Amino acid sequence: MSAHFVNPESQLGASTPATSEELPPIGQLVEAIRDPEIARDSPAEKKKRFPWWAPSMSDLFVVAFFIWTFLASSSGWSALLADADSGWHIRTGEEILKTHTVPQKDLFSFSKPASDWYAWEWLTDVLWAELHSTFGLRGICWFAGILIATFVALLLRFSLWMGASLFISIATVLVASGAASVHFLARPHAFTLALLPLSVWLLESDRRRPSNRVYWLVPLVAIWANLHGGFPAVLLVLGAAAAGSAVEVLIGAQGAEWKRAIRYSVLTAAAALASFVNPYGFRLHQHMIEYLRSDWIRNVVEEFHSPNFRTENMLQFEILLFTGLLVAASLIQRKRITEALWILGFGHMALASVRHVTIFAAVVAPYLAVELTWWWKAQFEGSSRKSLAGIWNQINADLTPAFLRSTLWLPAILTVVLFLPAKWTHWPSDYPKEMFPVELIHKRQQLLAQSRLLTTDQWAHYLIYLNYPVQRDFVDGRSDFFGPEIGNQYLQLLQGQHQWKALLVKHGFDHVLAPLDWPLTSLLKTDADWKVLDDTGKAILFERVRVSGQ
Repeated sequence: MSAHFVNPESQLGASTPATSEELPPIGQLVEAIRDPEIARDSPAEKKKRFPWWAPSMSDLFVVAFFIWTFLASSSGWSALLADADSGWHIRTGEEILKTHTVPQKDLFSFSKPASDWYAWEWLTDVLWAELHSTFGLRGICWFAGILIATFVALLLRFSLWMGASLFISIATVLVASGAASVHFLARPHAFTLALLPLSVWLLESDRRRPSNRVYWLVPLVAIWANLHGGFPAVLLVLGAAAAGSAVEVLIGAQGAEWKRAIRYSVLTAAAALASFVNPYGFRLHQHMIEYLRSDWIRNVVEEFHSPNFRTENMLQFEILLFTGLLVAASLIQRKRITEALWILGFGHMALASVRHVTIFAAVVAPYLAVELTWWWKAQFEGSSRKSLAGIWNQINADLTPAFLRSTLWLPAILTVVLFLPAKWTHWPSDYPKEMFPVELIHKRQQLLAQSRLLTTDQWAHYLIYLNYPVQRDFVDGRSDFFGPEIGNQYLQLLQGQHQWKALLVKHGFDHVLAPLDWPLTSLLKTDADWKVLDDTGKAILFERVRVSGQ
């Protein structure tokens, strides 16, 4: 059986007719779409070739990724809790379940009590609360791991569905997952990781053979808007598809037609309207626009900064980005404008903000795999079967069919993991000690819960997780809620700027829990108004002994 590579001219824009089998249902992917020999098999031959009880190579690949990422080391699951945002998401979900209403006012702070607040991801909050109630932190980490594994599985199967070479697909997916790992956390954005490649796949399926199935995106966006604030990404994908289709008509691209541009414009508008189905209506969108346009947010929030290319995952992003630029140039030359817009648009967003690196990887990785396959084909398709390239092609052809199906083994295996004992899986019982002063906080838990405390935004999340509803914080990671007024005062305090003593008095702080590297820590050590209660070598707890120096 010879390898069957696909020319992007026919596959990335879709004038070639496709069978109904090529349209992927949600949750189940099509087998053998690009292998003509398997496609001609009768049902009996397919059953003989692939017994129902046999796990597929695709299953094994995803399970291997899951094991390597989360089970192979003692810190695999704990790494998902490196950001304590999940703590306040859990408590918000519990409040929703208790009151049967979505919060309209702040629940957690003493600096802006009862101020208007948007719980963007309320549906995820409820799910997190239910998982935590039943399984503890294990359940939340497991579910986040499932979403991340789904992201990897979708990228691989989507790449193969589009005709990319198996080996090139695997390599591209691994690099993409490495780049996206910067946001492998037990936070609501894990839903965007899984839903975005699925949405692009549905759209690509429609670009090849129009079907009403693409309108599944409308209710999907309605749900997505209540799970995570990343839903605008799919609106950008759809909008670029409409604009790209129009440009392709104007420049005379093969197979381009106005009805496609109109179709995707209508779809974009319908999906955008569906996003208003949330507890806050249009006010959520107003708030998001203000948040994303805020210069203060872009300057002070780390995940809004440009990538630091000295890290391993950003090196993998760099590989994707430069490959994408080459691919985009080739696509524009061949009048494939839509895919070029996706690559260039999301590439620009990722360069401006590290939080968009995951979105870039989720959208463009399969298209890079297809283009690299075409380049490989142009160079080595006719190679002798005894050459290295020929052997590569033959092994690729032999193994690909086993990756073109999914079975019930995959969800079964991943479900079993949830019930394995902690000694085998290293389930976390608390947030990681490397990131949070866990022992000190537990030792002084009651004192901290009842105090007027200044601490880091991340440690505040952990304290909310432990001590809500008694605990209130000055500031936490909800930068959209606190804004520059409280945010700047927080920065002045931790940096020990000239008004730090007045700010401590103004807000009535009686305790400060600070890391050693805060300039404020050194100032408090020498201030007669404060004394050290605890010092772990990484965190110091101060207590006010008197009020003076106003």
